[in-house]
Amino acid sequence: MEKVGTVYLVGAGPGDPDLLTLRAARLLQSARLIVHDGLVDPAILAMARDDAVLVSVAKQRSRHTVPQDQINALLVREALAGNDVVRLKGGDPFIFGRGGEEAEDCRAAGVPVVVVPGISAANGAAAAAQIALTHRDAASIVSFVAGQCKGLSEQDWAGLAGKGRTLVIYMGVKTAPQIAEKLMADGLAPDMPLAIIENAARPEMRVLRGVLAGLPDLVTEARVISPALIVIGEVTARTNTQLAHIAQEATA
Repeated sequence: MEKVGTVYLVGAGPGDPDLLTLRAARLLQSARLIVHDGLVDPAILAMARDDAVLVSVAKQRSRHTVPQDQINALLVREALAGNDVVRLKGGDPFIFGRGGEEAEDCRAAGVPVVVVPGISAANGAAAAAQIALTHRDAASIVSFVAGQCKGLSEQDWAGLAGKGRTLVIYMGVKTAPQIAEKLMADGLAPDMPLAIIENAARPEMRVLRGVLAGLPDLVTEARVISPALIVIGEVTARTNTQLAHIAQEATA
């Protein structure tokens, strides 16, 4: 019986190579085949062994350069050919990383899967900006949502944000006007504080602050680009601009 390779679903964290887990770093340095997303920092890819084959399946808004089903098929095909594969993803593979879909297809084909978690984009960005997602005086509940989900206007977001709660929105830059409108329609106060964290844990990180009603203008006027997270809740008002500046310098 021919050897079947293993697919390692590896989280690359928010960007800074220092935030990789030890296991992720070891796999990068030993893997012969690495299939990676576009959000993986070049400094992390540079850790790969010299003879490693790097395959980019970078995602652009609304489409993949390689469709997801073809990515899944690539992982299965290589593993069935006897190759171990590192599937490297920004953040954590199981938080808006489509790692669940890839794991399901691999298991269905008889391919072993190992998940190596990474620091999620939400945790990494909040820590870099010194925003505590939970705080005894401000928030005991955290929710993660995708800002580009289908049927955004039909989603019931009531109760996801507000007093005592923190809402973290992934992939929400392009849909910021709809997000603000939706949350206010579902009862969130227009003056609820928020922060946008762009290029978290990288030298070019920016932390922008505002309120919910001003979210669309903030995105436009500051020319926010992905990767960026939107954090909404009272916890964002507990970190002053001086601390945010310190957090930015700390990543340099």
